[in-house]
Amino acid sequence: MFAQPICRPYKRNMMLLMGIETSCDETAAAIVSSDGNIRSNIILSQLDEHRPYGGVVPEIAARSHLQHLPEIIRSALKEADVEFDDLTGVAATAGPGLIGGVMVGLMAAKSIALVHDIPFTAVHHMEAHALTARLTDTVPFPYLALLISGGHCQFVVVKGPGDYQILGATVDDAIGEAFDKTAALLGLPYPGGPAIEAAARTGSPDAYPLPRPMAGRPNCDFSFSGLKTAVRKLLERLDGDTEDAKVVTDIAASFQYAAAEVVGDRTMNAIQQFKNRYPEGSTLVAAGGVAANQKVRNELQEIADREELRFVAPPVPLCTDNGAMVAWAGIERLQADLGDSLDFAPRPRWPLDELTGARQG
Repeated sequence: MFAQPICRPYKRNMMLLMGIETSCDETAAAIVSSDGNIRSNIILSQLDEHRPYGGVVPEIAARSHLQHLPEIIRSALKEADVEFDDLTGVAATAGPGLIGGVMVGLMAAKSIALVHDIPFTAVHHMEAHALTARLTDTVPFPYLALLISGGHCQFVVVKGPGDYQILGATVDDAIGEAFDKTAALLGLPYPGGPAIEAAARTGSPDAYPLPRPMAGRPNCDFSFSGLKTAVRKLLERLDGDTEDAKVVTDIAASFQYAAAEVVGDRTMNAIQQFKNRYPEGSTLVAAGGVAANQKVRNELQEIADREELRFVAPPVPLCTDNGAMVAWAGIERLQADLGDSLDFAPRPRWPLDELTGARQG
């Protein structure tokens, strides 16, 4: 373990950070400057390694990160046309995520910081998603963020780097997990989100009535396990007929429509709470892998328009895990004097509203 504190102070006029992301099944590194210029954003997907298992295998993921991260880092530097000595800091996802993969990226970033005597910051994976909108658009604090992915589903008031308030979260499955499990039931490939969306394009969203869990309740929480179970029971009534393409596309469309409506219903409640508590806020942000789903985006855009809020979602390539979002979160944190010592431990479980940072003196 490294015992010394953060390295020398960074330049405040222009920052150039490397971001490293290894929390799940993408090995990624990027170089981003504080003016929002993504100089490089290299991502190696492990989908082919995990697809035979129908999901991410932690041990396989960790080994793949360990094998490929050095070359990914070299490629990020080469594409950005910079050297390590040009960097003003390095950031890495420190959690939440698969502990083996998190450790690989975190140790790489710490080594870079130590050898090149530059600041290091440990980034919360969901903070990186939450702040990505500020990389691609001008979004003032505070804003309401809907973070939706395979492992997370929550409404967060983003008040500043390291300053978050959770308004609601899933009580069971995350929405991305529900997409993956429903896709598996339908015999569609992993990952399930893109597969469901593709199948739904030729299906009828009204073909099968599916429940809208939690809809109409006064809070901002989600539930998706009941929707997934409803699909399983529907297939049992249909004798598991996933050979009929029309059945599969109709169920996919019905599921996606129901999931989007649940998101919309919950978002309405979250917006009302946000407006009541933060009347100066003017933006709804969606981020995370499921924010790439066009049906979900359209639902959120319509709601934001009705509620007279600006709606911002990052470009689709920045919705899924990537190093650019980690680098940008690192920039935001270091600009706010939030940095971390080199003995920062990885945190596989890390509630966003417990996020803290050691202010630099």
